[in-house]
Amino acid sequence: MGNPALEGLAAQLTPQLIHIRRHLHQYPEIAYEEVQTTRAIRGWLEEAGIRILGVPLQTGVVAEVSGREDGPTIALRADIDALPIQEETGLPYASRIAGKMHACGHDFHTAAVLGAAYLLKSQEERLKGTVRFIFQPAEEKGTGARQIVESGALRDVQAIFGLHNKPDLPVGTVGIRAGALMAAVDGFDIEVEGVGTHAAIPEAGIDPIVAAAQIVTSLQTIVSRNISPLHNAVVSVTSIHGGTAWNVLPDKVVLGGTVRTFQEEVRASIPGHFRRIIEGVTAAYGAKISLRWFEGPPPVNNDEALTQLSIAAAGKAGLQVVTPMPSPAGEDFAYYQKSIPGSFVFIGTSGIREWHHPGFTLDDSALRQSALYLAEAAIAASEKG
Repeated sequence: MGNPALEGLAAQLTPQLIHIRRHLHQYPEIAYEEVQTTRAIRGWLEEAGIRILGVPLQTGVVAEVSGREDGPTIALRADIDALPIQEETGLPYASRIAGKMHACGHDFHTAAVLGAAYLLKSQEERLKGTVRFIFQPAEEKGTGARQIVESGALRDVQAIFGLHNKPDLPVGTVGIRAGALMAAVDGFDIEVEGVGTHAAIPEAGIDPIVAAAQIVTSLQTIVSRNISPLHNAVVSVTSIHGGTAWNVLPDKVVLGGTVRTFQEEVRASIPGHFRRIIEGVTAAYGAKISLRWFEGPPPVNNDEALTQLSIAAAGKAGLQVVTPMPSPAGEDFAYYQKSIPGSFVFIGTSGIREWHHPGFTLDDSALRQSALYLAEAAIAASEKG
């Protein structure tokens, strides 16, 4: 059973949390531009009498509630940035900023952590230890969590909890699993340099388009022929740029894309497979090659003990626990888990579109149980010590 006082307060807070979420939804700001979002969060925290810490951040907020008793410091994290997407939901509270949208539900996450902060503030006198609230910028860039770590905001923190809305899970459910939940995210650019010529005289040049096409096809053999079927990887070429005229073979083609992995050994092996393939293909065509590799967040890897604690907290919040499939999407929450134990869960929001779609929506009624879950998790972790 949960805490009746928390449950009652969560019900009372729900209209306010929905208002907060919808306000944020109307005024989305992309990574490192979250100035108004930061100001609004600070205002809501100050109105509730929640202490804001002087962490050196351009955008984002760190705050905390401290109990009377000595105890551990537990962190709850929300991401606050939006995406450069034109909203197409037709909602009355749709984005008012052209070309920008909360298409990943970070407005929901922010409202949920604010709700947990309000709930825990009400329990301040009975709280053991401290709960720190991290409203993090630039998750979509994959760099905001590292900025938070470098700022010292995790100092003295023993455990961290976070959540992400999941459109394909119904409201009232939560996906919790130990180990890998979300993938490591890496990116690449491949530049294929040939020799330009008239399209009618291809033998006078070196065609980078043909070489690039062969590279796109060959890269798919990394997963099918170089990675164990017991492991996981995705290799996606997502952009091809080359050529400006129908009768000219260009001198250069640039490919870009992403790689997603769950196992560190698989992640470490893939750049070598890339180089072997692209160097072999371009040598066969007489072209030159350059590869740039961009290392992003590692896999979200949930701590076993905190996973069990999360399951118990979800039950107290009235949520049905399900075991989710790991997602090949990435999350820079993983950087926190490199420093301290963490638990990251999927909250069911009964959406009709997936993350990053211009028609992305979610059900606000999930806010009440999301805030309750986070509060219950923080209380349980602080009592466990």
